Amino acid sequence: MLRCSLSGLGHFCDRENPMKLHQQQDTGNLFKQYKNGAVQVGEQWYQGTVIVTPDVIDTQWPVLSLAELTEAHFEYLLSFRPEVVLLGTGDRFQLVHPKLTLPLTGIGIGVETMDTGAVCRTFNILSGEGRRVVAAILP
Repeated sequence: MLRCSLSGLGHFCDRENPMKLHQQQDTGNLFKQYKNGAVQVGEQWYQGTVIVTPDVIDTQWPVLSLAELTEAHFEYLLSFRPEVVLLGTGDRFQLVHPKLTLPLTGIGIGVETMDTGAVCRTFNILSGEGRRVVAAILP
């Protein structure tokens, strides 16, 4: 065993059997980068609106801005059978009126709105845990 310390507090670390903080699975689609309003999923870059699940990439979601969102846009996300939906609002976090997400939240599907960088990181973690996560990225 290798002796480790954290802020002066000693604990034991085992290099041969490191502690995992969450179960990671081979998940398919993962975000690699986000910059200048575009996201990289795997080796492919996507500009504008895109929906990403662990196994699907959909560029047909007809939303160009947060102001255009309707309840019907959130109903469309039901086709991906999500457990949780992460809505990326670009470089800055922007609020979405709760009534718009009722098609999802009304049946127990979680909806989290955050800036797109946070969506990319959160998606990768949830997907790695085997969760049915949908990232809906706005430009």
